[in-house]
Order: sequence, then structure tokens, then C-alpha cells
Amino acid sequence: MTRSFLTLADLSRDELARLIERARELKVQHRRGERHTPLAGKTLAMIFEKSSTRTRVSFEAGMAHLGGTAMFLSPRDMQLDRGEPVEDTARVISRMVDAIVIRANSHAMIERFAAHSRVPVINALSDRDHPCQLLADMQTWVEHRGPVAGKTAAWIGDGNNVCHSWIEAARLLGFHLRVATPKGYGPDAAIVREAGKSVSLGHDPATAADKADLIVTDTWASMGQEEEKTKRLRDFAGYTVDAALMRRAKPDALFMHCLPAYREHEVSSEVLDGPQSVVWDEAENRLHAQKALLEFLLK
Repeated sequence: MTRSFLTLADLSRDELARLIERARELKVQHRRGERHTPLAGKTLAMIFEKSSTRTRVSFEAGMAHLGGTAMFLSPRDMQLDRGEPVEDTARVISRMVDAIVIRANSHAMIERFAAHSRVPVINALSDRDHPCQLLADMQTWVEHRGPVAGKTAAWIGDGNNVCHSWIEAARLLGFHLRVATPKGYGPDAAIVREAGKSVSLGHDPATAADKADLIVTDTWASMGQEEEKTKRLRDFAGYTVDAALMRRAKPDALFMHCLPAYREHEVSSEVLDGPQSVVWDEAENRLHAQKALLEFLLK
């Protein structure tokens, strides 16, 4: 049976823990300069409806490290953008490659594609989830602070796709996530219900950050929401993660952001560049976490 990765919920708790550990092993191996090419002869197709920096580079580089080949496909250059049904594109491409990565405007599009693919499909970001980002985030948290079960993270900002994946991670790994959003910007209610007591919602950043082990945020206007930027800047006033907010968390609390970051909006430069920030490790770990994922799905 073909195994795809569309949300973190596609993994069991044990599988997620093993992926994090494997990503750490692959990182050490890479830094030692050791060759590891279990995917020699394998090909990865990457279909991106949205622009990307970290995701595209990490998947292309990761596939090369593992001995395989990655090809980038823009919808502008495919029949998919000229009216070919998603289902037909999935049937054709999955006969030619070994795995497919999709960054899509609609999560439903990725689900339709995966339903008709012969090979694993990986969600590289949709309007609902960003599960690959959370593999890297959890790897980073474990690297810096050890096991995360029983700890508390605070999400400050928009209840968006990355927030949804953080909620799923909290349920799987046993930490508590406090979510603070402006009214009207909360996460999807169904995802919150599924997480049960692993997540709590509120509107006050200071309350969410109080004695937290980690604070995480994201851009206030995601890709596709640019026309809402002026309104969002107004609605999110008071949700900037700055030094004062970090002081409400534990003294050794970490700061995360999936990047790109808009300085002095969702996060101050003082925090982003400060000693509690692990955003550059977090970005690098996209490479290692996704290598572990590719190995898991293709081996």
C-alpha cells in the first residue's frame, strides 16, 4: 500500500519519534561528510503552485545527498495549468517517478492527487497544514532541550496552517500548546477538537507565553493573503514577539519561526537574532528531517 504524508496525523507517535531521531542521525552523518545513498536511482517530482526557498532547496539537496534525483515542476509549465484534471496528472506522473512533493494552494488538491497516485505524495505546504516544517521544528526542539513530552509551547499570532501542524504535533508528542490569536483568526475548530486537552486557545499573548518552554510565531499574512495585509497589521497589533514577551516565558525558553520573518511585525529583530532564537537551526533541519522522511517513505 502506498504511504503518503499529507499531515502529521499520517504518522503514529512512535513513527514521528523515530523520524526525529533518524533526522538527528542523518545530520551527524552529513556533518562528518559520510556518504549515504539509499535512494540511488530514485526520482522525486516537485510540483509547486506557490513560491519557496527553504522547502525547494531542502528537498532538492536532500534527494541529492541520498543518491537520488529531484525535478522541479511549475504548474505554468505543465498541462495541470491548462485544464488537465489533477487525477489524470497524478496517474501519469506517478508512473514515472518514485515520490511526489506538492506545495499547493488547496489541501483538497493534494488529497485528490494522493488518492490517484501510485507513489508516496508529500505535502510541502497547503492552506491546511505544513507537516514538513513540524518535522524540523520538533527535531530542533529535541536537539536543544531533549524530550518534549510534558512541556509547554506558546503559539503567538495567526491560527494558520503551521499552527494546525503544531496542534497535531502536541497531540502526538504529549506537550501542551497554548494558542493566542486575535479574535477571528483562531485555528480550525475540527483540528482543535481532535487535539483535545493538548491545546488551549486564548487571545492574550502574555498569558500564553507565561512560563512557556518555547514561543513560536509565523508571518501574519501568509502566501495568498497579501491583499489582507493592511487589515491584518491592524488586527495583529500587540502580537509581536519581543523581548518583553520572551521574558514572560521560562529563562531558557527557545524562540522559533519557520521563516521568512518580517522583522518588527510578528517578531522583533532583538528576539530573532538573540540568544534564545533557534530559527537558523530550525531552517537547516528542514534538510535533515525531510531526508529522514524520504528514507522512511521510499525504503
